[in-house]
Amino acid sequence: MASSTYTVKGMTCGHCAGSVTAEVQKIDGVVDVAVDVPAGQVTITSNAPVSDDAVAEAVEEAGYELVRA
Repeated sequence: MASSTYTVKGMTCGHCAGSVTAEVQKIDGVVDVAVDVPAGQVTITSNAPVSDDAVAEAVEEAGYELVRA
């Protein structure tokens, strides 16, 4: 299992968290998604490492922006 935490800009409520969760769960190999709205973070647990590009695309599809380091 692999776990990664990302910062997401623009999330302000539970609906935001639900939208991000729904899109990120579509990524192959993702088994769990935990969104912390106050911290602006999403933690992804997967069977294998997930590419940052795939996460960025999913977050953008939900209407938010992944903050890259």
